[in-house]
Amino acid sequence: MEWSESSDQEQTSGTTVVLASLTGLAIGGSLVAMIGFSILASVALVLLTANITLLLFAVFAFVGAISGFVLVLAMALAGVLMLERMLQKRGGTSLLSFVSETETETLVPQTEIVKKEQVQHENNEQDDMAGLALEEQEDFATFDEVYCDFEYMGLQCNLLRGIFAYGFEKPSASQRRGIVPFCEGLDVIQQAQPGTGKRATFCCGILEQLNIDLVECQALVLAPTRASALKTEKVMLALGDYLGLRVYACVRGRTRHEGQRILHAGVHVVVGTPDCVFEMLSSQNLYPDHIDMIVLDEAGEMLTGSFNDEILHIFQLLPSPVQVGVFSATMPPEVLEVTRKFMTNTKPVRIIVEHDELTLEGIKQFYVNVEEEEWKLDTVCELHDSLSTYPTVIFVDTTHKVEWLTDRMRSLDHTVSAIHVDTDLNTRDTILREFRTGSCTVLITTDHLARCMDVQQARVVVNYDLPNQPENYLHRIGRSGSFGSKSVVINFMIRNEERKVLDIQRFYKLVIEELPADFAHLF
Repeated sequence: MEWSESSDQEQTSGTTVVLASLTGLAIGGSLVAMIGFSILASVALVLLTANITLLLFAVFAFVGAISGFVLVLAMALAGVLMLERMLQKRGGTSLLSFVSETETETLVPQTEIVKKEQVQHENNEQDDMAGLALEEQEDFATFDEVYCDFEYMGLQCNLLRGIFAYGFEKPSASQRRGIVPFCEGLDVIQQAQPGTGKRATFCCGILEQLNIDLVECQALVLAPTRASALKTEKVMLALGDYLGLRVYACVRGRTRHEGQRILHAGVHVVVGTPDCVFEMLSSQNLYPDHIDMIVLDEAGEMLTGSFNDEILHIFQLLPSPVQVGVFSATMPPEVLEVTRKFMTNTKPVRIIVEHDELTLEGIKQFYVNVEEEEWKLDTVCELHDSLSTYPTVIFVDTTHKVEWLTDRMRSLDHTVSAIHVDTDLNTRDTILREFRTGSCTVLITTDHLARCMDVQQARVVVNYDLPNQPENYLHRIGRSGSFGSKSVVINFMIRNEERKVLDIQRFYKLVIEELPADFAHLF
């Protein structure tokens, strides 16, 4: 709202009249006070001198004072009447309403502006959301079929044998919706939280389409870290164990000569970080002629980080057309924009796995109220005595506690192994190999390695320390016979940690019961 020039003039005139009236009242009051003081002085003088002349002077002075007061009061009232007439012309009613109206009218335009801006902002957001929804409908295809069993996905028998031998019994939410469209040769964009089985999804999709008789690189899998690439290599080898699969992880730490020798001998799949893969492609140690599939694992992390240029160069070196799979927990718009440029399908399939779809079927979950931190050691040792024959992973919250708990349990004659972020790669690989083969049945570690470990053989997970974030709970459970395999999770809870357990239950919509005394029957 804008004020006109005439309105401004009326406000200025009104203010002037008010000030003039108040000034007249002040002058009149001062005059009356002076005259009154003179009268009092004259009366006092008459009383002291008993002079008739002075008495008459005092009477006239009193009458003059009254007349002056009446005159000044009349002038003030005339000013107020003039102000009232002016207010009536502009719609006002009184002096008080004029003042309050002026203040209100000063605030109302600002409030109206704020409200208009808020409404406009909400309308813009609604338009943007509607535009995005329309854009997604136009740019992406849907794949509504859900497969609750691996047997119904149409996978070859030797791949199914590898899946079941690896420990899978039922597909996860990610696998139920993502394996089949990838196997059908469609470009797939899948957004799901870590620990939901994305890695096995694209591994199965690649293995189903490989021509095993052709010992040439037919698929690339790019990962953001060395540990993630090595894990993908192990999952791929395990799932393709009955196919005669050859896989090589192209990562730092492996000699260039070794990589050249293996690649020249022939592999079906190459997994690696973008910088190492690009180096092998540009040096012609890796030939792209037969590559018709490429997967970006954790694409959101790679394309928004330092690997953006290498990935673009890799795509430029690949033959066309090539099937593209994009898997990530986060999918920023810039990631979609980049990947869409290299997708051959006009409408790639986009799959979003919500938290509500995460299932922990077959995994029994319990808590033990140990009350005090100091009592955890005795509790875990008692559990170990009862569950020593079952592969167990124990999670703690710090590297220091990994070393402390390992030393204490070993001092009590318990055989345990431990890995953490400071463990060198060779030692880490040796310990994990021993755990998988059964040479060691207890492994102590932290959340930092939860995503990088591949120990599907674990039957028991002990959360010695509860995870600080509910999301990490799934990462830990994923180490325990992931997604459908029968296993047990035991959570230690001390005082004031009830809230953490409740948060986990709400997040995954599950119930964590107290561990029964006769828990041996759970196995």
